Amino acid sequence: MNRKDFIKNTAIAGVGLSFFPTTNIFAGKSAGPKVRLAIIGVGARGKGHLDLVLRREDTELVAICDVDDRAIRESKAIIEKTGKKMPQIYTGDIYSWQQLLQKEKLDGVIIVTPWEWHKPMIMGALDAGLKYVATEVILGITLQDHWDVVKAAEKNKAHVMMLENVCYRRDVMAVLNMVRQGLFGELIHLQGGYQHDLREVLFNDGTHVYGHGAEFGEKGYSEAHWRTDHSVHRNGDLYPTHGIGPIAQYIDINHGNRFLSLCSFSSKARGLHNHVVKVGGENHPNAKVKFKAGDVITTSINCANGETILLQHDTNSPRPYSLGFRVQGTEGLWMDVNQSVYIQNKSKNNDQWDNEKEWFDKYDHPLWARWSKETAGAGHGGMDFFVIHAFVESIKRKMPTPMDVYDAAVYSAITPLSEQSIELGNQTVEFPDFTGGQWMYRKPVFALNDEY
Repeated sequence: MNRKDFIKNTAIAGVGLSFFPTTNIFAGKSAGPKVRLAIIGVGARGKGHLDLVLRREDTELVAICDVDDRAIRESKAIIEKTGKKMPQIYTGDIYSWQQLLQKEKLDGVIIVTPWEWHKPMIMGALDAGLKYVATEVILGITLQDHWDVVKAAEKNKAHVMMLENVCYRRDVMAVLNMVRQGLFGELIHLQGGYQHDLREVLFNDGTHVYGHGAEFGEKGYSEAHWRTDHSVHRNGDLYPTHGIGPIAQYIDINHGNRFLSLCSFSSKARGLHNHVVKVGGENHPNAKVKFKAGDVITTSINCANGETILLQHDTNSPRPYSLGFRVQGTEGLWMDVNQSVYIQNKSKNNDQWDNEKEWFDKYDHPLWARWSKETAGAGHGGMDFFVIHAFVESIKRKMPTPMDVYDAAVYSAITPLSEQSIELGNQTVEFPDFTGGQWMYRKPVFALNDEY
């Protein structure tokens, strides 16, 4: 099968998702053989996915892997409480995951590790013959990393799904339902991003009260052990997928539309240094570190169908959490910061906002209407349930994942492209077409049914 046929067949298969019969994730053995899964990385984020896999009766957790003794110990305690069989444990060195992939018979693997490990682990899973790979964001570090993963997935006829959970956020999906029903008219402009004070994540040594440390790198705990280094050495939108994922679904990116070009700007870098000085003092060793990442990264994207997009990455300064969504069309718009909707000739008052809840209750997406009870206790307000559910159901049905390798590449490639644009003095750079022109013929497949 050549590259064009692979893309075409993947898209056609996805269109048929809504015709599959209803399945019950709690049906146990009657639903067929259990999906055999492994999780590589069971730290803070990985344990959330571990819990979701253990909840299901249609999955078998075959193996877990992590280099951190504490992560393994805490994960084993979680598994023991469920009464389920203890999986094989792989630990000891940073390449234990390779042994896991070589030894275990798996239907799928879930990768929840630092960003720089995602690409080699995905490639390793594909080389081991796996046809279903789920990875946390980001897909890769360099632009070439993204191309390598796309080519490997095509070569192996495999499905690589990025676990971009915000695409399943309840309000985001209600807006998707409204977009598809034409409430906003033709979409013109969209905004989003990652606007979240992460100083408590980027500086933590595991002994101070969470969020009040000044340590990272070798002395850092959890994400501070690796994530902060990216802000030291890189200047770009380091985490674009939460903002761009939903936007891409609204305007059918890779499915009749695509990103054409990108231009990024970086503000000065002050927030991380100021935090170190504030909590660690001017004489703290990290007060001498020069952080390369600007406190606010602003990226503009132009689309083939004429829409414009504004993305912002803002994680190093004091601020409340917001992804800053704005979906604007010829008939109205939604803005998540003020939690409001305005639809021309349909809102209660001309030139006045409606509370978004009035609209979202009416246009709740069928997936949430169907599975809301099962989301109880799942991370991030329940949306974590859907990414694992979609991955498992895709394996069971031997169908493409609702977000595929081309979606993962497009969402994640914004990071190296923004770095390139800033490095070139804010030049506009061309956005690569990972589908090789097939975006013009691929039909939308995401969330077109109430199954997954």
